[in-house]
Amino acid sequence: MSSVAILPDWYGQSVTSDEQAMDMALALAQLAGDQGEVPVGAVVVREGLVVGLGANCPIGSLDPSAHAEMMAVRDAARQIGNYRLTGCTLYVTLEPCTMCTGVLMHSRIERLVYGANEPKAGAIVSALQLPLTGVFNHSFVTTSGVREQECSRILTEFFARRREAKKRLRELAKDGGKESAADGQ
Repeated sequence: MSSVAILPDWYGQSVTSDEQAMDMALALAQLAGDQGEVPVGAVVVREGLVVGLGANCPIGSLDPSAHAEMMAVRDAARQIGNYRLTGCTLYVTLEPCTMCTGVLMHSRIERLVYGANEPKAGAIVSALQLPLTGVFNHSFVTTSGVREQECSRILTEFFARRREAKKRLRELAKDGGKESAADGQ
């Protein structure tokens, strides 16, 4: 079982570009992936300073809501001392799901910047388009595609490794746990 990654102390660090903030989110995604979690990372910035960090950790925390965005928003609310994150931008490596999009609406985030689209569960433009429904009393500006290739690559490589590990386990189970002669035994 994985554990929850210890996050770097980047609070108060200056952020001068979307790319810089996304690089931080990518580093957090790598931390999540190193713990066996789906590699998604998130950073909240307010007035050019980091105020919240999150790495995906539902497995290690035994909390299905512990998505990177949720963790970063919770962290930022604690750091700021207010659940309303007006004037804040959330940077996340993957398009948010419905749950995370809901928390962005409720927290009054001003801007969302994400890297890669999530065709199966993305709730911004992919599977759903929640911000475009017009039924919410808050909306936010969205920028997508920042460091898109890097954000996609970290996920693609993670799932390729996971599939390969599952394949090896199936092969071992098929062989009764014994290595084959082809493995040099």
